[in-house]
Amino acid sequence: MTRSSAERKAIAATTIPADSEVPILRRSTSVMVWLVIFAVLAVVAHLMQPPTRAPGEPVTGTARVIDGDSLEIAGVRVRLHGIDSPEREQDCRDANGRTYSCGRASMRALAAAVAGRSVTCTPTQVDQYNRDVATCTVDDADLGEAMVRGGHALDYARHSRGRYAAAEREARAARRGLWAGTFETPATWRQQNAKR
Repeated sequence: MTRSSAERKAIAATTIPADSEVPILRRSTSVMVWLVIFAVLAVVAHLMQPPTRAPGEPVTGTARVIDGDSLEIAGVRVRLHGIDSPEREQDCRDANGRTYSCGRASMRALAAAVAGRSVTCTPTQVDQYNRDVATCTVDDADLGEAMVRGGHALDYARHSRGRYAAAEREARAARRGLWAGTFETPATWRQQNAKR
């Protein structure tokens, strides 16, 4: 059976391309698939980034306690304004003269004050470690004041301008927290342990 010229052209048009053409087709399809995958991943990564906020703008959310005077909220590091708490590795002496980790006790006190509730921090400045220094509240209660009043931090008068002086006097008179025993001020401890 002989085929006409038109039939041979129709069959030739529907045949698979020559072997030399297949790798080019596969290569271009593969490149296109990878470009689409890369574009989708870039969009997902962009959408997962926390929203940017203007410097000085309050930040609100669930806080992670870093130490007795520092928090992290939505990826923003915050230092509580006007207070100074013992460093995480700092030890003090209790009323019986026994050594205890007052830095960790201060950290636990801040965690208890936050208690998983929403924290709002209003920045007052940025410190040398590029953290917001802020007044932070939980249910309208000032966390800095709560820490000083509980004896877990000191009024950092140089920065607070005496904002927490009365709370510190009260804690000292009642022998709460740090005031129940003896301790080095956090600033002195940092100076003496800077080269550790």
